Amino acid sequence: MSTEGKDKIETTLVILNYNEIEGLRKIFDQIPFQKIDEAFVVDGGSTDGSVEFLKSKGLRVITQKRKGRGEAFRIGINEAKGEFVVFFSPDGNEDPKDIVKLFDLLKQGNDMAIASRFLPGARNDEDDKVFRWRAWANRCFTFIANSVWKGKITDTINGFRGVRKSSFLLMHPTTDAFTIEYQMSIRALKLKMKVAEIATYEGDRIGGYVKAKSIPTGIRFVIFLIKELFAGRRF
Repeated sequence: MSTEGKDKIETTLVILNYNEIEGLRKIFDQIPFQKIDEAFVVDGGSTDGSVEFLKSKGLRVITQKRKGRGEAFRIGINEAKGEFVVFFSPDGNEDPKDIVKLFDLLKQGNDMAIASRFLPGARNDEDDKVFRWRAWANRCFTFIANSVWKGKITDTINGFRGVRKSSFLLMHPTTDAFTIEYQMSIRALKLKMKVAEIATYEGDRIGGYVKAKSIPTGIRFVIFLIKELFAGRRF
């Protein structure tokens, strides 16, 4: 996945990995590397052989020195040579076919592109459950963000998204936790940036385990939201 020989690097795919060997083995060949100028991995300290797997495929792997999903996003942006950056987690939830669609939205002039699990035709991995706790919480936080900052985003929290590198730097996201995507969505709304979405099919997780526990994560989101309300445009 070298970028040598490319006249101009426009698109960068950042693969976010933390012990996702089972997902990688199943979906790696579905990732459209041939349509992307640059791709590399930001790894959170995997011990399951996924780093070795990714290196064997020719991908550069950057190991985080500081933990946290937000830190992984910032590393990805800082290392990206392209202006259009898409973040992808190989856990089975995210559909590789949507990677190119997200890049297309960015190329059309949007500051951020989100794969939404709540647009018509989309699928959330809790859709077959009676109690959809994460989906309901997501909709609630999304409703608050849209109401306060006058937005029309349907999925403010999903991590499967793309962003212009220059726009990300203007947002200046600071959180280290799973609130990084929510912070990006809120700050894009605060800055009146152009945000577009596509309907995505969220598959079931392949192996591994859910990194964000529902109740502690929900509490962090509430605390974060309060801070962002008081922060205003001071970022």
